[in-house]
Amino acid sequence: MKAYRAALLRFADDRSALFEEDGLLVVGPNHLGQQTVQAVGPYRTLAAQYPGVPVEHLPGRILAPGFVDMHIHYPQTDIIGSPADGLLPWLENYTFPAEKRFSAPDHAAEVAAFFIAELLRNGVTTALAFATSHPASVHALFAEAQKNSLRLITGKVLQDQNSPDGVRDDTEQSLIDTEALIQRWHGVDRLGYAITPRFVPTSSAAQLRGAGVLAARYPDVWLQSHVAENLGEIAWVRSLYPDARSYLAVYEAFGLLRPRAVYAHCIHFDDTDRALMRDTGTVAAVSPTSNLFLGSGFFDYAGADRAGFGYGLASDVGGGTSFSPFHTMRAAYYVGREGQTKPGLSLGPQNLWWQHTAGAAAALGLGGVVGNLAVGCEADFIVLNPQATLLLARKTAQVQSLDELLFALIILGDDRVVERTVISCKN
Repeated sequence: MKAYRAALLRFADDRSALFEEDGLLVVGPNHLGQQTVQAVGPYRTLAAQYPGVPVEHLPGRILAPGFVDMHIHYPQTDIIGSPADGLLPWLENYTFPAEKRFSAPDHAAEVAAFFIAELLRNGVTTALAFATSHPASVHALFAEAQKNSLRLITGKVLQDQNSPDGVRDDTEQSLIDTEALIQRWHGVDRLGYAITPRFVPTSSAAQLRGAGVLAARYPDVWLQSHVAENLGEIAWVRSLYPDARSYLAVYEAFGLLRPRAVYAHCIHFDDTDRALMRDTGTVAAVSPTSNLFLGSGFFDYAGADRAGFGYGLASDVGGGTSFSPFHTMRAAYYVGREGQTKPGLSLGPQNLWWQHTAGAAAALGLGGVVGNLAVGCEADFIVLNPQATLLLARKTAQVQSLDELLFALIILGDDRVVERTVISCKN
């Protein structure tokens, strides 16, 4: 067992933040030998209950749950910040040429090492990531995540049509490879597999149907794809499936909407789409920095809440512009202010932080496992320094409430705020 004394940030079941100015976090092995949170609360109350447990005192610091990134592309690490007129030109000019290189195991391993290190440096301790269409890219990312004890979900991209040589796969072989990867990696240590069609235009009906068969065969694996991100993409899907009610309905027809199915963007929805998300247990990965960068549109928070389907935040690197959850939360705040059907909707700082921790974990089906500092959760947390920069130190010295503190960190913070990332079973 080990304990940490500092300010504590965690979340209640109603999504509100709980804050202890002088708290104690006690971690230790559960009955399976996994490092989990054993106790959390005020130092004055808990300290006497754990005599002899070593305590690391971190004055002036905040312990918070590790961030959960619901959608990120590891092979796009090197194309972040590349100029483009929109989603489809960006895919053609940058994404596909970069992803071709991941057929080489050495290249995949080198990028995977940088990618995992960058996640940890930014305080991300759980991620749902895209690899490429090459099995080598999946093996490399899983191996690096396992080495660092990161909770990671990923999968081989399925794309057997409308894709250039070097990333286009074979329909039958792609499904054979996917099943072999599920059997090799899913449930190993802290790793999970995600069946991963890139999006409807790049998968044939046969490939989407096969993905649905695998999804039914392996109900505890995840599914991930993109939907309703860009108007040009939506028009393309309509030309391919003119009889489908909507883009989302195409996935439904192939059995690809269910719990543990995560769709990035979900921007251009109507209420029937939103009800379909809710009724199937499918969730959205909200990616505000990439939506702003590519000019795709705004996620409708009010519509999602009205329908009652789940969502959480995601960086969407490389269309997204930063690995930093602070950048993502800040962009979500802008979207909440400017992009809603309900004028003036403002996402509060507690809600924004929840979307990137406990909320994202719940959306992934990992509520009570990661994303919070609650008894029984895996002991993944970050040490935050609210004085990390001169401006942030000046601002946080004057805050009068928890909302003001969290908002200052969101607006002024970046990777420098994350002083240390502690991973369950590792540090």
